[in-house]
Amino acid sequence: MLISVYVDEVPLPFSVLARGATLDLERVEVLKGPQGTLFGQNAPGGAINYIAAKPTDELSASARATIERFGRFSLEEHVSGPLSSGLNARLAIKADQGGAWQKNSTRPDKLGDAEFYAARFILDTEPSDTVRLSLNVNGWKDKGDETAAQLLQVIPFNPDVVPFIPQALFDYPVSPTNNRAADWTPATNPRKDHEFIQGSLRADIDISDSLTLTSITAYSDYSHFQSVDPDGVSLRNYAYKTRASIKAFSHEIRLAGELSDQLSFIIGGAYHNEKVHQRDDQGPYDQSGPAYQLTVFNGVQPFFTYYQESDQKFKTAAVFGNIDFALSDQITLHAGARYTDAKIDFAGCTYDDGTLPGIGLSQGINAVLNLVRGSVGLDPIVIDRGSCITIDGPSLTPVPLVKKNLDEDNLSWRTGLDFKANDDIFLYANVSHGYKSVSFPLLSATDVNQFNPVTQELVTAYEVGMKATLFDRLAQLNVATFYYDYKDKQLKGRVVANPNVFGPLEALINVPESSITGGEVHLQAAPVDGLRINFGATYIDSKIRGDFLNITSFGESGNFGGEPFAYTPKWQFVADGEYRLPVSDNLEFMVGSNLTHQSGTNAAFSQLPILNIAPYTLVDFRAGIFDIDDRWSLMGFVRNAFDDYYWTNSTKVLDTTVRFAGRPRTFDMTASVSY
Repeated sequence: MLISVYVDEVPLPFSVLARGATLDLERVEVLKGPQGTLFGQNAPGGAINYIAAKPTDELSASARATIERFGRFSLEEHVSGPLSSGLNARLAIKADQGGAWQKNSTRPDKLGDAEFYAARFILDTEPSDTVRLSLNVNGWKDKGDETAAQLLQVIPFNPDVVPFIPQALFDYPVSPTNNRAADWTPATNPRKDHEFIQGSLRADIDISDSLTLTSITAYSDYSHFQSVDPDGVSLRNYAYKTRASIKAFSHEIRLAGELSDQLSFIIGGAYHNEKVHQRDDQGPYDQSGPAYQLTVFNGVQPFFTYYQESDQKFKTAAVFGNIDFALSDQITLHAGARYTDAKIDFAGCTYDDGTLPGIGLSQGINAVLNLVRGSVGLDPIVIDRGSCITIDGPSLTPVPLVKKNLDEDNLSWRTGLDFKANDDIFLYANVSHGYKSVSFPLLSATDVNQFNPVTQELVTAYEVGMKATLFDRLAQLNVATFYYDYKDKQLKGRVVANPNVFGPLEALINVPESSITGGEVHLQAAPVDGLRINFGATYIDSKIRGDFLNITSFGESGNFGGEPFAYTPKWQFVADGEYRLPVSDNLEFMVGSNLTHQSGTNAAFSQLPILNIAPYTLVDFRAGIFDIDDRWSLMGFVRNAFDDYYWTNSTKVLDTTVRFAGRPRTFDMTASVSY
């Protein structure tokens, strides 16, 4: 489910931009279910709004340092206070370095170092009693290592090429089953170089005692370079480098207020303009290194070098409104709607790199394509080196740069009823209707049909729940049950344009009908002085409804109706307990533990055992000592205390099937001071 992310109501329109959102926070607001009325069309799963800590009118500062197993060190600091009368500022910074936790299973080598830096500067001023301005400039840089995979099994992407694959790949050892084991090609240097900067300006103007006009304008600039080696072997099999840029502008203006003691409202409009460029290079990296790829295919050497390049432009305009109407002292009605008009332009193709004579992708495509064309009586076609090699599968002809555009609009809405039974019991029921926008895939497409967009994903969500304060405010119990009805849900799948050319190819697809039925419970209790207990449980039953015919990543066709969604465990549990004990007039001792559990799930259609993600339970422990006024603290943590082996993903990568393991047991110490 897609969840929109905001910082102080400023949108981060792509998930990769949210890397530094958690710096120096005051609180986090989490809104469940479709939130399209106030947060836009790409919030069918909910919205998260990170609230940054704001400048203070008195001087304050803090610092926190952490040292962790594997040599990881992080430092976070802030300073806040007045620059002059009515002008307050806050600066927060963070640095995170080291911690290579993965060990290569076939040679002495390590991976997993962090190198992350973030900063945020906020300037607040009140030029008059009715005007408040806030300037927020923030950014981050990530130059840390990528995560490498563990080899599970070698299954060639096409049985016809098995005779041409050297035995070295079939003889390659599978990965040891522990968290630290992984394998990668030395020359690929799996690493990131991401950089993000954003500026936003917010103005709040009190038109009257009951009306406030708010304007939020933001601009974001993101650059991306990443070297990825996901195949789980050190042979030169499959790796790529991706370069990208995102430039995003947004503006929202809204009027909020109260028309009476019973009625409050919000009305407004928003405009978003985003430009995205991406290029993925699949290259040789080190031609002298060990290679396993095809030694010959129809007289052509292996085709190592190619790249995919695409540009997308998004323009979105929306108007929205919401009302809260108190029908009585106990019952409140909520209703809201948002109309969105979006325009998307796409241009993309897959290109022969053109740098290595005799082994370019165009030669490989020519060999495969003309072999098939000859079998059906068509004349040979020559795709030149360095040109676009995307073809139209049914007609077996090359296609120039693929250009597509889409205009779409939709109406999201939400309505609900709150019932305050008494001071301790609160009941609610909501129905909401939201959209996920049309999307073009970003992939190395050999067939033009792989660039086909998916249509809008529609979800109608129903939720009822209760919030209850129990035992004279010693406990808080929240319970909810929900049902999500999806139309045209967007998932990764396969398309076949001409089975005699390349077989099943990766693409984005729409699942006509699917649903999620679930419930959750959260209990927070403080039964005795110093003891705090939190428990949460979530149950999700996801299902593809009706017949759904598609193809697995292993090329097997099937009807996947009745299957659950990928990466969707039925059960998730979280439990946390903490006890604080005064040891003197100025000091407190704390000990605590938390547990997380996730039931098993699968990574793709067909529920193949090799793509299972096994259930796991992780336990952490912590202990510390505090100044009773929270001016300083010293904490120790043990994470994944029992060193459980677990993994978060299993996938097919060309000729190998791999999994990505979670972190092993780690220890860290954190010292903090504030004044």
